[in-house]
Amino acid sequence: MREDNVIEVRNVQKKFGQKKVVQDISFNVKKGEIFGLLGPNGAGKTTLLKMMTTLLRPDEGQITLNGFNTLSQSRQARQQFSVTNQTAAIDQDLSARDNLRLFGRLNGLSSQASRIRADELLTAFDLTQLANQALATFSGGMRRRLDLAVSLVGRPKILFLDEPTTGLDPRTRIQMWQAIQALVAQGSTVFLTTQYLEEADQFADHIALIDHGQLIASGTPNELKQKLGGLQLSLTVTELAQLSQAHAIVQDVLKQPISVSEQTLVSPLGGDALPAIIVILNQLQIAKITVSHLKLETPSLDDVFLKMTVGKN
Repeated sequence: MREDNVIEVRNVQKKFGQKKVVQDISFNVKKGEIFGLLGPNGAGKTTLLKMMTTLLRPDEGQITLNGFNTLSQSRQARQQFSVTNQTAAIDQDLSARDNLRLFGRLNGLSSQASRIRADELLTAFDLTQLANQALATFSGGMRRRLDLAVSLVGRPKILFLDEPTTGLDPRTRIQMWQAIQALVAQGSTVFLTTQYLEEADQFADHIALIDHGQLIASGTPNELKQKLGGLQLSLTVTELAQLSQAHAIVQDVLKQPISVSEQTLVSPLGGDALPAIIVILNQLQIAKITVSHLKLETPSLDDVFLKMTVGKN
């Protein structure tokens, strides 16, 4: 194991019955990174995460956390991380402050240290005014903030986050990410799954994209976007009735896959982008198809996701 690798996943496989859910996946996560695991529903993300957190045994391959093998050294491996799942692990009968103090004691903190840590986290997650209220009064966003706060009590070396901001309002999502970034700034490593590709694009240092249990691509967000190559054309047709005809024109000129969202066509451009755009605009004019919006843009992580996963069987 390299010293800068906090997590190493080597040729990991998992089957349920005859179905291969995770197929020969390998990647590394370096210290102090935010590493994003992306993939469509059923891609194998949750199964892989459960194996990394010792809840499932891989059929083949190995996983190490800070050098500890999750199978042969499971107790030491579990001491390296904390997990925040999609469902909160907090005690519904206790207040936010009491939950944090309880988990502080469970993490080996003294009574005084657990009180100090609880107050720090209540402040960081804007929960101070609600600290002594019953959790029955908490909204879903408040519970998610408390759940993440609980997972940070022991300042874990590795934090696994399973879709940490799903269902949260924008303000709460910003608070969550501020807390995650503060943890990374202190030297921790974060491994997360998320449905929000713009979050992965903005915050993740590296990304692994999986589909049907296989690793499709990995790299920095920019490296993944560069794999699609060059610029792409985004064109919005004014009249919905003209969309299919516009689609046929763009398809005929570019001979590239085209995605459609409402009245907007998006397609990658080849090397001779300007001549192709001129031809498209001329043909649209001849066909009397009006365009309300046209722009050239670099591919987004959403484009990478759709291009590399949709329709692969």
